[in-house]
Amino acid sequence: MRGNKTQGKGQQKLRIIGGQWRSRQLSFPVAPGLRPTGDRIRETLFNWLATDIPGARCLDLFAGSGALSFEALSRDAASCTAIERHPDAVQQLRDNKALLEAENLSIISADCQQYLQQTRPKEGYHIVFIDPPFDKQLHCSICAAINSPGWLAPGAAIYVELPTADNSFAAPSNWKQLQEKVAGEVKYCLYSYIEPGA
Repeated sequence: MRGNKTQGKGQQKLRIIGGQWRSRQLSFPVAPGLRPTGDRIRETLFNWLATDIPGARCLDLFAGSGALSFEALSRDAASCTAIERHPDAVQQLRDNKALLEAENLSIISADCQQYLQQTRPKEGYHIVFIDPPFDKQLHCSICAAINSPGWLAPGAAIYVELPTADNSFAAPSNWKQLQEKVAGEVKYCLYSYIEPGA
């Protein structure tokens, strides 16, 4: 996995890049489909989001290692909700939350697609991270679900990470693309949500 070194059987490490927890290392489990966003991509992403992060309510779908959740909270996001269904990953998220005393992180053990269909948030999110396993072809359906009423605050930023080879992805028509870059086999994009009728 990009930028990470194996640390013992079944465990790897990632490093928080910026903010109050800068250079802190966190463990995450080796699990199918769990592919933490690499250091270089994270650095670029959070440079893009630099003015949006402070005070933001964030949603991390397919949270996995929690790299994006902890990076956002380290940089003064108000809160982050991490959704992950793999039991080992969920437990490690809880352990890392305790390690960093990240009280503003909410961890929900659930399938992201079902969670989006069955839940309605009290408030829309300012920033959403969408990084499903590349082999599941979930990008379009997850983006459509998060685009339904109530999930996104006006002007919300949506980050999508997908395989470079995927030419089938199309963002909802009311999302304005702000950034796009490619790093190896990964394409990553940032969009701005425009409310229907705005």
